[in-house]
Amino acid sequence: MTFRTRSFLTALVTAAVALGVALPLVSWNIRRSVIQRIERDLIQQTRLTAQALGRLPAPGPGGLDAEADTLGALVSARVTLVARDGSVLGDSERSPEELAALENHRTRPEILRAGADGLGTARRYSTTLQTDMLYAALPLRIPSAPELAYVRLALPVTEERQYLASIRLSAVAGAGAGLATALLLAWAGSMLLSQRVDAIARVARRYAAGDLSRPARDYGTDEIGTVARALDASIHDIGRRAAELATDRARMEAILGGMSEGVLVVNHQGELQLVNTAARRLLRLTEGPEGRHYMEIVRHPDIAAQVATALRGLTGESLELQLQHDLVIVTRSAPVAAGSRTGAVVVLHDITDLRRADRVRRDFVANVSHELRTPLTAVRGYVEALLDGETSSADSRRFLEIISRHTLRMERLVRDLLRLARLDAGQERREHVPCLVEALFEGVEEELESSLDARRQEVRRDIAEEAGTMYGDPARLHDAFRNLLENAINYSPPGSTIGMAARRAGSRVLLSVTDEGPGIPEADLPRVFERFYRVDKARSRGEQDPGGTGLGLAIVKHLIELHGGRVTAANGPRGGAVFTVDLPAP
Repeated sequence: MTFRTRSFLTALVTAAVALGVALPLVSWNIRRSVIQRIERDLIQQTRLTAQALGRLPAPGPGGLDAEADTLGALVSARVTLVARDGSVLGDSERSPEELAALENHRTRPEILRAGADGLGTARRYSTTLQTDMLYAALPLRIPSAPELAYVRLALPVTEERQYLASIRLSAVAGAGAGLATALLLAWAGSMLLSQRVDAIARVARRYAAGDLSRPARDYGTDEIGTVARALDASIHDIGRRAAELATDRARMEAILGGMSEGVLVVNHQGELQLVNTAARRLLRLTEGPEGRHYMEIVRHPDIAAQVATALRGLTGESLELQLQHDLVIVTRSAPVAAGSRTGAVVVLHDITDLRRADRVRRDFVANVSHELRTPLTAVRGYVEALLDGETSSADSRRFLEIISRHTLRMERLVRDLLRLARLDAGQERREHVPCLVEALFEGVEEELESSLDARRQEVRRDIAEEAGTMYGDPARLHDAFRNLLENAINYSPPGSTIGMAARRAGSRVLLSVTDEGPGIPEADLPRVFERFYRVDKARSRGEQDPGGTGLGLAIVKHLIELHGGRVTAANGPRGGAVFTVDLPAP
């Protein structure tokens, strides 16, 4: 469809829609005006008729019916004279013999309104004349005819319809003539407009063919001329911008070449577009990889999988990888949109030195913990021997009990440090067998039953049927949930209820422990699983009970991650803390 045809059709549709909207509105407005005029005329005639009847000295021969006939002939309308009881005393459209057969008019709407308001009008179907009528009625008080109470005039609406039909016909004829004129003007305008658009299209085709010379042409000052001049100017800027892009690319390559992180850029076809110096060093690339498929160059399967993920339009998760040449790197991939096509960028971070420092630190903690455990055990033995002596005073015993509690805590600290060291070093092995969640929760509760009884606390279990079984190491899962339940016991008030629940969420099993304690401050939530991290005093238990080692939640985090899951902390909607363990479903 040409531009000229589209312009003409647009004008045609616009004119047709405008007429389609305007004609009904004009017709409705004319009809309302005509009805109002007819009603005003009818009311005026009714008033004049009432005045004429008021000057009536006495009914002449034929009575009031004859007067109604005379007045009806004068006003060219049906005149009805109604008594107070609603009976018809005279009607210009009925003979005296037919008056007795007429219905009582006391309940007619116009009569009721006239009696109540002094003037009554109505539009309705007349059963007497078998047609729609317009009525107007006025009350009367005539001394010469005391039985006469109302005068009513009526006109058939056929006259109104005929008048409206003639007006509508005239309006439609005028609209048709206007539409034809508008179409002729639209056709002429579309021809002039299409000629200018065709000229601009010819220039654009020449630009597309590579001819960027500016033609000596006046495009005019209207909107089309403005667009044409903007197109002309933009084409001539393309060359300059292309040079700038080339400069920017060279600058970007220089920056990437100086980065310590490796960068790989892959296009939508999987071809390497850019590999910086750091990436060549980390991946041990010797020959030029640009232009080759990434599967030929990237030999590590996890890095290749990250590139494939990004090419599908997804952002890959950070991965820590051990390369064959004793390098440890963290990789992350992201999609790069280029129009409707998606490329990929992969960033490689060398963290070899960082991981070496972590290993040294873990070894140090493990060695120190091992060296401290033996003397602490001996101190505990001596303290117990002193507690068994008969010569100790009450104060000495109290001091020794405090020393004993702190000694026990330090022993637990050493034990937890050793376990964390084993977890960090990957020395904890786990089984992968079916585990019943009910049995797991019940075993943890039985182990801590004395603590629960001492604080008069109750554990309420809620295990969904579809989450009743999972795979894992029962002993290590027991240790993790024992720490979580012990944490809930310590931080919940006496007499409270602790919740342990399990439910299925897609391919995951979610197990939670909920307490009724003071909750965790929002600022501390991201750090509750750090080693030795303490929250505010609201969750502290005082000096008399030194409490745990500060490593329980860190151990829980490692044990759950050992199972390929994760643990999170949050505050419940009604207060208290909620610890949720997310594990793969069987």
